[in-house]
Amino acid sequence: MSAPLTFTGKVVVVTGAGGGLGREYALAFGERGASVVVNDLGGDIKGGGKSSAAADKVVEEIKSKGGKAVANYDSVEDGEKVIQTALDAFGRIVLVSFISDLIHRVHLRGSFMVTRAAWNHMKNQKFGRIIMTSSAAGIYGNFGQANYSAAKLGLVGLANTLAIEGQKNNIHCNTIAPMAGSRLTQTVMPQDLSESLKAEYVAPLVLWLSHDQCQENGGLFEVGAGWIGKLRWERSQGCIVRQKNQAMSPEAVRDQWDHICDFTNATKPSTINVTARFVLPHTELMATVFLLQMEAVGRRLPEMTFSYSHMQCILYALGVGMSTRENDHLKFLYEGHEDFCVLPTFGVIPSLGSLMDGGLGSLPGLNIDFTRVKYLLHGEQYLEVFKPLPTSGTLTSQATIADVLDKGSGAVILLDVHTYSGKELLCYNQFSLFIVGAGGFGGRRTSDKAVSPVAPPKRDPDVVVTDATTRDQAALYRLSGDWNPLHIDPSFAAMGGFKAPILHGLCSFGFAARHVLKQYADNDVSRFKSIKVRFVKPVLPGQSLQTEMWKEGNRVHIECKVKETGAVVLSGAYVDLHATTGDAPHGLPEVDALKSELVFAEIGRRIKDLGAEMVKKVNAVFGWEITKGGNTVAQWTIDLKTGNGALHQGPYSGKPDVTFTVSDEDFMAVAQGQLNPQKVGWGQELESAETAVTVSLPNT
Repeated sequence: MSAPLTFTGKVVVVTGAGGGLGREYALAFGERGASVVVNDLGGDIKGGGKSSAAADKVVEEIKSKGGKAVANYDSVEDGEKVIQTALDAFGRIVLVSFISDLIHRVHLRGSFMVTRAAWNHMKNQKFGRIIMTSSAAGIYGNFGQANYSAAKLGLVGLANTLAIEGQKNNIHCNTIAPMAGSRLTQTVMPQDLSESLKAEYVAPLVLWLSHDQCQENGGLFEVGAGWIGKLRWERSQGCIVRQKNQAMSPEAVRDQWDHICDFTNATKPSTINVTARFVLPHTELMATVFLLQMEAVGRRLPEMTFSYSHMQCILYALGVGMSTRENDHLKFLYEGHEDFCVLPTFGVIPSLGSLMDGGLGSLPGLNIDFTRVKYLLHGEQYLEVFKPLPTSGTLTSQATIADVLDKGSGAVILLDVHTYSGKELLCYNQFSLFIVGAGGFGGRRTSDKAVSPVAPPKRDPDVVVTDATTRDQAALYRLSGDWNPLHIDPSFAAMGGFKAPILHGLCSFGFAARHVLKQYADNDVSRFKSIKVRFVKPVLPGQSLQTEMWKEGNRVHIECKVKETGAVVLSGAYVDLHATTGDAPHGLPEVDALKSELVFAEIGRRIKDLGAEMVKKVNAVFGWEITKGGNTVAQWTIDLKTGNGALHQGPYSGKPDVTFTVSDEDFMAVAQGQLNPQKVGWGQELESAETAVTVSLPNT
């Protein structure tokens, strides 16, 4: 059993302590070692008269039990005198509990005056506990008690503000709304009811809230008859009833009234900052993002056109750190080179227009300038390239709002962009845009449309490449079309909380991708398939980027850091490469092309078409070990648990739900229906996992 709560060495002022609740508080504090100032004016139930008898009697009761107490007969409006009694008698003041039976003059003003008198003493000693006594009439209202109700709810507002102001000095303020017999109820409340609502059933809550072990602050509690409950505000999700460039009308309020008053998925605001988000600039973001989720998910944005020549390709290569100092960089920097080509990550550039005024920024109600907003963060990026990009031409991009997610502290917009040359699909981008302060609108937190990041293997990296950025790296990269002044204007960067302009996340993205391309594909752009990254920390131009790489089959996991600080810049990142003959997974022997690769290629196509449906049905990760001549020669992972599903060559970064080991020949035979899976020892496992994939080769 835990130790009893004591108040030895504490000094408590209890106002209205001559009877009822105040008397019970004073006696309880005295019994547990506190030095008590018993304040009571000694008036009658109408507030008239004055007598020292009530306070003196309580003081005598405390002393008779071995406690310490003094009486004070001043009105709480003379707060300085009340507190001075405590200082004169005991030298300090740490706890104040307010009880009184009069209305505004005493309830509200009196509580304020006594608190003001005690406040500086509490601040100086870095400790204080204040308990305000409100009423159900103040919280909910009650017929015929307008004056009383106003005063009692005023105490709640006073207590909430004191809780905020006192927090840094360990001064806590809470409010109780007791149901207990008092001088005001003794003539109207039946005797049996009065017995069940004894003041002694309220005092234990007051003592706990007053103890230094209790860290509750700013709370509001109803208490009575041995029951205690905490109250909080609740707010409906509400509704945006104004439209962009239109006057707001009472008819719009009327038409949305049911929605405004619908408490489904209600929020529970606890601070003024939460409420302010509905009124201040961030509020407009939250409201418009909520509108996006309700009305814009799945909407196609206006088609964007991007025309470019070899100059933009070269400028991009320079922007992501390529240099004529490296001979193998020349084919990306010189249009006359016999193998002149464009870096695969240039595929993000044509899609940037979908974020600007003519794209996402053009949606009705979404009043966001994506080139200037300081509270917009680029959260994640996925790029898949279907064929090497041309070095010049005119491309068209079609963007779709894939989903809008509520992350609490902000909102995430998933924007899918498909880029074409004529009717031929060249690349696909998924932007994950985080809007700070726009969360809390009650939306879903996850989406099966999101391409998920993947953690790297738990071993030392296979390769580490370090590359220095220049002081002008951001100034150079922005010329490729990302004009956000956060990356060039010191004053704008300062408004965003940065000590200097920062490097574009997509610039670090380009650095890391070309490190992989050089290390594992000999700068062959035809080998590049896709890249996924999560942006974590900013980079200052002039710092060095360190890319750690782990090769797992055709997937290269990457983590990018700032060398000087060790801060992770890109996490959960990977680059997928197209396979070549003899491109063996990490640690496996090189062999000729395997028959099973045809089957996995078909599985990959099926996951791409039906992945989301498979994930809902299966919800498992399957590992495959393909053998030849008794040796493991290939490893594959079928992930039907996360996102839209995925297939990649190499082991799973965690622990698969099921792992199958089978020879290349048997795997092909099973796929063609020529061999019963039970005979190779994994048919039963496959069935128990609710079937990973129905594996079969195309008719051709």
